Amino acid sequence: MQTQITKQRNQGALAERLGVNRVVLALSIARMADGLGNSILVVIIPLYVARLPSPLFDLPESVLIGILISWFGVVNTVLQPLMGSISDRMGKRKPFILIGLFLMAVGTLAFIFAGRFTDLVLIRALQAVGVAMSIPTSLALMAASTTKETRGSAMGVWGTLRMIGFAIGPMLGGFIEVNWGFNVAFVVGAGLVFLSLILVQFWVDEKGLLEDIEAAQPENGGPKPDVPGFFDRRMWSGDLFGLAAAIFAMAIAFSLMAALENEFNARLGLSTIAFGIAYSSMTISRLFVQFPLGRMSDRIGRKPLIVTGLVLMAPATLALGLAAANWQLVAGRAFQGIAAAAIGPAAMAMTGDISPVGGEGRQMSIMTMSFFVGTALGPLIAGTLVLHSFVLPFLVGGLICLPCAWLVSRYVKETIERKDAAESEFIEA
Repeated sequence: MQTQITKQRNQGALAERLGVNRVVLALSIARMADGLGNSILVVIIPLYVARLPSPLFDLPESVLIGILISWFGVVNTVLQPLMGSISDRMGKRKPFILIGLFLMAVGTLAFIFAGRFTDLVLIRALQAVGVAMSIPTSLALMAASTTKETRGSAMGVWGTLRMIGFAIGPMLGGFIEVNWGFNVAFVVGAGLVFLSLILVQFWVDEKGLLEDIEAAQPENGGPKPDVPGFFDRRMWSGDLFGLAAAIFAMAIAFSLMAALENEFNARLGLSTIAFGIAYSSMTISRLFVQFPLGRMSDRIGRKPLIVTGLVLMAPATLALGLAAANWQLVAGRAFQGIAAAAIGPAAMAMTGDISPVGGEGRQMSIMTMSFFVGTALGPLIAGTLVLHSFVLPFLVGGLICLPCAWLVSRYVKETIERKDAAESEFIEA
């Protein structure tokens, strides 16, 4: 009898061409929608903080904004492994995704009613809980619904649509705020997140996936699902540690530039628009190559792309600090995007490859946690080291990538063999 996973994988010509199934496409499109809704806040929050009183925090606006951003990251990072582990124990992902999206949408709407800075602290904590519930479980559901032959493509599609959402969101948020004000921006942002919730509810059928996991149990002729505990030492194999290190180093490297806008503008004579173009060139280059590189990891293996991406990330990061003209900054940032596109989908796909059946949530949460920690530390490293030398933070960020490349090369075992790729091509033909 044909399994539900196989049926879903065969539905639709588009899914066949992309090499991903309906679950992946649904979650990816939903991720684009909630990415749009959430990234609207990127340009809105700093402006909104300035208009609210802060009687309990007598600090400059820049510090208050930093506190708000860091607070969101701390809550999100701490809760992700817990939510991933709980979803593994419950054996369900979709409820976590739906509740997480609901909390994010409600949190976005709540900005309308915020009367002081402390209200924003509570709202961002609520949104952080939503992100912690939805992101690792979305990745876990995609890992459970794909095979090794298509997982890299799936992660590439998910990442590409996510980047589209986060690229458009800030521009949309700025346009709405200028023309219609803050409240309309919050309503639109919440509406987009609610739309992603609806897409997941009606497009993602987790029941069939659970039936396939059940069919894998010994009484049905398959291996027993091995769900690790929250503090299970088996979770921290050399493979997982190496992959987490790769994501961590990548996140640090491409987040360094975010804290140094004023320094770049003064050093290179850039306008705000010119800096924005340079900063966004990483996203643009990543959009074009992320899916092809993810699909390539299904064909030639994950390790070559991860190692190559980390090695390429090192000089690309250093090039930002050495840039003497805007075009050089754009080029360095674009190469960072290519390197990140090689690392991200392949590392996430490999995490899915090594995850035990039913334990994908915990494994994926380690990866997403590593990413958020890296993006939080990157600006801190940049802001501290730039006091000694402008080039120093980019030199350090680039050098961090090289031992991580060695770590992946030395301790991470490849999960895709070329013969598997050949067999996959034959089956598809």
